[in-house]
Amino acid sequence: MKVSDIMQKQVDFVTISTSVREVSKLIFGHGINGLPVCKGKKIVGFVTERDILAKFYPSMEEYMEDPVVARDFEGMEKNVSEILSFPVEKIMSRNPITITEDAPLLRAQSTMFVNKVGRLPVVDDKGNLVGILSKGDIFHAIVGGVLPLEKEEGFSDWQARHYDLLTDWEKRLSKEIPDLNRLFKKEEIKKVIDIASSTGEHAIALGEKNFEVVGLESSSLMHEIANKKLIERSQGLKSKVILLHGGYQELAKKLMNDFDGVLFMGNTLPHIIEADKDILKNLSKTLKKKSLMVFQIINFDKIINLQKGLREFAIKDSMLGKGKKHAFVGFYTKKKGKIIIYTQSIFDFDGTKWLFRGINNTTLLKIGQKEITEMLNKIGFSKIAFYGGMFNGSLFSKPFDPLTSDYLNVIAKR
Repeated sequence: MKVSDIMQKQVDFVTISTSVREVSKLIFGHGINGLPVCKGKKIVGFVTERDILAKFYPSMEEYMEDPVVARDFEGMEKNVSEILSFPVEKIMSRNPITITEDAPLLRAQSTMFVNKVGRLPVVDDKGNLVGILSKGDIFHAIVGGVLPLEKEEGFSDWQARHYDLLTDWEKRLSKEIPDLNRLFKKEEIKKVIDIASSTGEHAIALGEKNFEVVGLESSSLMHEIANKKLIERSQGLKSKVILLHGGYQELAKKLMNDFDGVLFMGNTLPHIIEADKDILKNLSKTLKKKSLMVFQIINFDKIINLQKGLREFAIKDSMLGKGKKHAFVGFYTKKKGKIIIYTQSIFDFDGTKWLFRGINNTTLLKIGQKEITEMLNKIGFSKIAFYGGMFNGSLFSKPFDPLTSDYLNVIAKR
């Protein structure tokens, strides 16, 4: 595996004239310990928390001139305003350790280990900054990529490892976010809850449209991935998007009743309500008197009756190396009454042969127009509109057709 396979291509950096104050804001705001310093596109230095803190202490020459003052540690703190006004060029480490994008991944890890650094700027053959790599990135790629997928692991955590690989987010969001944006502006929606926010794509995209979003996610791995994205893209987003991890009922009880709307994207309601019958009731308490709920629900009748239960079959290129692939097979099975089992299995192609990697399943509640109407009426949502959606398609442009629509999309108002 090469560095270019897993490096983060969106890199925060500063210029030599950036003040230490601005650098400190980026370090604190993004939860990182350092930043590359560039002159044009070329990297000329690296600045870390340690570099900033080191400026509080006297130099050897200053110590020799006045050893008493040089030991006044409380007095050193008074220099903070002066230090924050310095240009970063004055405190950065020069001749930074870098790695090329075509270097083997474990060479990058060896470079980090030898030089005792946690992040490596990635450069092209001209020395231009093109990415950054952390120890965590390498660990997830080398170790996480080959761990067996345990059946006992919670389905959402299990699914989190490959969720973004299976979802074409660029195509999906290009259709869904404009529809949600128009709906929210029309209904004067400003503050929303995103239930089962998964890897954070909807919450972050809506935050970029200036909506206030609180994303709730029960999977620790989904939440971890979403938070990492938020840090990477957090140009002003931290005041707009908050991502919380925990049980949905417990999280809902902690929220103030000042939200305008709730989102259930990606078939989340059938997953959650099978285990938590009161989720809609509890969420309705977090909403203002005039509010709305939006649901995206799989058209179970079409998939089970017309597609014989097959939900997906997809082959995707792997991040584990050139020529390697993953195959995903997902299908629904009717159990008893309105209970449905969703099963997903994964196969890996190592360049010469396919190997079975793992399988997991979860239970859902079959929900259609009748069921969702009854649920919403009980909590005071009587104005309900149904629309038909296709995978990676628009949300509200067509009426729902039980025979052709992939999704039953619902807008409910009170």
